[in-house]
Amino acid sequence: MSTLPLNGLARRTFLRGAGLTALAIFGTAACSSAVDEQQESASSSAVPVRGGTLKTGIPLDVVPANFLTNTGAATTIIGLAFESLIRYPHDEVTPQPLLATSWELAPDGLSLDLTLRDDVTFHSGRPFTSADAEFSIKTYGDPKWTAQLKSTAAAITGFDTSDPHRLVLTFDHPLGNVFDLLDTVPILDSESIDQLATGEKFIGTGPFVLTERTPNQSLTFERNENYWVPERPYLDRVEVSVITDPQALLNSLRSGQVQAVTNINYRDSETLAAAGAHTTTDLEGAELQIYVGTNVQNPALADVRLRRAIAYALDRDRIVAEVFRGAGYPINLPWPKSSPAYNESLNSTYSIDLDEAKALVAQVGSVPTLPLTYQAGNPYYEATAQIVQANLAAIGIDVVLDPIESASFVKQLIGAQFPALWVTFHSWAQYTPSTLTVSAYPFNAQKNSSHYESPSYVAAADAAWRVADGTSEEAVEKYAAVSKELLDGLFLIEIGVAFNQIVAANAVHGIGWTKRSEVILTEAFIA
Repeated sequence: MSTLPLNGLARRTFLRGAGLTALAIFGTAACSSAVDEQQESASSSAVPVRGGTLKTGIPLDVVPANFLTNTGAATTIIGLAFESLIRYPHDEVTPQPLLATSWELAPDGLSLDLTLRDDVTFHSGRPFTSADAEFSIKTYGDPKWTAQLKSTAAAITGFDTSDPHRLVLTFDHPLGNVFDLLDTVPILDSESIDQLATGEKFIGTGPFVLTERTPNQSLTFERNENYWVPERPYLDRVEVSVITDPQALLNSLRSGQVQAVTNINYRDSETLAAAGAHTTTDLEGAELQIYVGTNVQNPALADVRLRRAIAYALDRDRIVAEVFRGAGYPINLPWPKSSPAYNESLNSTYSIDLDEAKALVAQVGSVPTLPLTYQAGNPYYEATAQIVQANLAAIGIDVVLDPIESASFVKQLIGAQFPALWVTFHSWAQYTPSTLTVSAYPFNAQKNSSHYESPSYVAAADAAWRVADGTSEEAVEKYAAVSKELLDGLFLIEIGVAFNQIVAANAVHGIGWTKRSEVILTEAFIA
């Protein structure tokens, strides 16, 4: 495989890894509130050291066509080489400055006026302006990129970029999740977007520059010498190895060939931390949710009674305890505990009840064997799928496991092509709750991976989306209606919240992350 030099990119960088998630960190000199929230893995006693190379491992390379879908190595590249207009802290959805320094939302919720930094350049040397922010949001909303918040991007009807350092957005209706969009959209370089689409160039404004990529083998990042945060990043270079075999990834970490990874088995993570040479960090605020999806066009699964039987049969406590080693908690609804939509009492709606599950299966009658699809090579999905298979066998539902490779899995998720059941993570519930139901592929009320259609679900999701303040009492009332629709329709069957983890050698400090689990290494150092 040939090595592709990435022309026009500067020096030194870092890595970030994940299957469906990643990590990210941000420099303190830029915005203390956002930065402090995202550097929680640093040792309080370690003194930052300038220089050095951090070696990391990830299980998947980037698929350029999926760059804006928060999958594969796209999260690594975005976390290191790109930035957004604002950034959320881990524990709430209150925007903090990044490339935008301040903003004002109109009282009617129909426009947003943002002031932008005037000292930022792309890795090519070109200054960042409001026109780049407009281009990035419009590109993100282009259906060809299949980005999950494209409906929110499409609701922006006007862009005033007459001042290069001021962006005024106007909306079709109030957007309670507009800051979710601004936290998510990476600022893209219009001059190299065609080369990004082919995987030749990835030019952003971030602390590291992607200087070399060998497809399916490695990514090399070097320090951005012109980064706008003074004296950052600390690292000179980040070398990312693509290691698709889970055991090989684990062995690379144990042997010291790589110093930090995500996406290893939770049991292995626990063992490494106990041995004393590595530190495991839960990415709180970047929660994932493991769930069973259903294709309601499958004749058997079209009957909600069978879906309810599955919900009653799942041993959520066992999955959280065994697969995720307690790094999470059982749920019936997607919302993590930090969400304004979280409701403790509703999370016992489908507590395990095998008698009720068997009774529902008996009402349905003969149930054919159902395939259960999951991403091959991912230890969480395989272990979860095996437990689900056993749970359903106990109530008379025969399931055959159907592992498929990652690219095919993502294609089937986006294209709603699963034949029956599937197991995977979803994200986005850690954001403003309306984002989940108007954007995320599994939950989108207008078009989702389950082929689920419900006018009342569409109405509830839309009403929640149109509340100007996504954390207000009015919004919380709307989210309760959404939760009722999810529990009644049950086209997705939640299992539990799971914290993504990063495991790093004890010498590595200062790793941070975004709410999308993008690893940020602006403050990372080796000491």
